[in-house]
Amino acid sequence: MTTEELIALSEKTLMGTYRRFPVVLTRGEGVRVWDSNGKEYLDFVAGIAVCSLGHSHPAVVAAIKRQAETLMHVSNLYHIEPQIHFASRLVENSFADKVFFCNSGAEANEGAIKLARRYAFEHMAPERRELVTMKDSFHGRTLATIAATGQNKFQVGFGPLPEGFKYVPFNDLAALEDALTERTCGVLLEPIQGEGGVRVPDKDYLRQVRELCDEKGILMILDEVQVGMGRTGYLFAHEHDSVKPDIMTLAKAMGNGFPLGAVLATEKVASAFVPGTHASTFGGNPLAMAAGLAVLDTMLRQGVLENCRRQGACFREGLKKLKGKYSFVKEIRGRGLILGMELTIQGGDIVRSCMEKGLLINCTNENVLRFVPPLILSESDIDRAVDILDRAMGEMP
Repeated sequence: MTTEELIALSEKTLMGTYRRFPVVLTRGEGVRVWDSNGKEYLDFVAGIAVCSLGHSHPAVVAAIKRQAETLMHVSNLYHIEPQIHFASRLVENSFADKVFFCNSGAEANEGAIKLARRYAFEHMAPERRELVTMKDSFHGRTLATIAATGQNKFQVGFGPLPEGFKYVPFNDLAALEDALTERTCGVLLEPIQGEGGVRVPDKDYLRQVRELCDEKGILMILDEVQVGMGRTGYLFAHEHDSVKPDIMTLAKAMGNGFPLGAVLATEKVASAFVPGTHASTFGGNPLAMAAGLAVLDTMLRQGVLENCRRQGACFREGLKKLKGKYSFVKEIRGRGLILGMELTIQGGDIVRSCMEKGLLINCTNENVLRFVPPLILSESDIDRAVDILDRAMGEMP
């Protein structure tokens, strides 16, 4: 089929939940993808922070292939060997004592919400079921996770939403403290707000949130779906701030494109989940676990985190030069290889121009260009991306 025929069929048969570009991507390798016409693109979207090891990474491909030829799926009614190994590796390299596996970030955040409320029910008081989250946050597309999301645009038309959520401004400790009541069981926040415009916390903010949670006897829950698994140059974003949460959620980069999510927690909190309280048919299946274990081992053993820090600093310098050149660039922010360029104009035309020139980028909040490339990219990849971005920005009125 031609590209035009494929797009026509897509529009005829798929629900209109995405505003798709008129491109059909068919192949990927490393930091590059190709469309159905054979055009090559430098991919700085990476499935929205998913393909951190790049496309078709040989270690991940080999792990999935081996596992698919051995055992693709069995029920969690039985012990699953690759699940045991992956959970053990996550525990060894994190604050957590226990892991629950699922299939996506939204499902992970649903699990975290359930775990927090169940823990409060058993160890605090039944009425302590409220979570405080942040304005401009994003936690998923299920009913509970859009209720937890502090952005009205994701909630319109889906009421009544589940109750038990309050929103306060990110980086405002006083507002957070004022929002805590006898009904609060925890605070849920992203260490960096990705969908909210790549907003980085002020120095000591996460530490102060941790101290406040300890003082009030409530849970600190970190949504690291977008920024965890190496995206900031450390395995987990909260390591920048030397804090440890009670619960953390992961997804996206865990499987490098294979659907995979997880809830990690301390032994004390995780004990609230007992048989019958939570489950996921496909969560932790052998194929996903093989992919996840290959991703984690590659990140830890092949210098991926160091490359992220190094190339992230290089890319930031390139973006800063563009800021000095174009008056409509307001701010550059982020950590590692999640970087945002806030504009005083809308960013959609720049995104489209970059795509025409062979660079895929993303715009969030209408005016923040978001860059989340594979963590394996090179300095030459960055040079090319900055050059394309420069040419695209130069076309703006």
